[in-house]
Amino acid sequence: MQREKGDFEMDAKALLIMAAIGVIAGFLASLVVGGVGGLLGYLIAGVLGAFVGGFVFNALGIKLNVGGPIGTQIITSTVGAIIVIVLARLIL
Repeated sequence: MQREKGDFEMDAKALLIMAAIGVIAGFLASLVVGGVGGLLGYLIAGVLGAFVGGFVFNALGIKLNVGGPIGTQIITSTVGAIIVIVLARLIL
């Protein structure tokens, strides 16, 4: 089966970029609200934050265009990671 233009394929490079953005976002969120700690904590908070931030921004109709797609994703993920960390503290 041939892939059509526009199909998305998750390869190793895309996973590494997603992980790097997650770590950066988790680290930045921990600077804002404190806590998390460690590379794994940053990664988990950042990746979860990417989903939460994307959902919140989409629901509110917020469109960012900051420094290209990677910069926009880092900001979106960081905001989401802040939300995730604060909610986790309220629940736990």
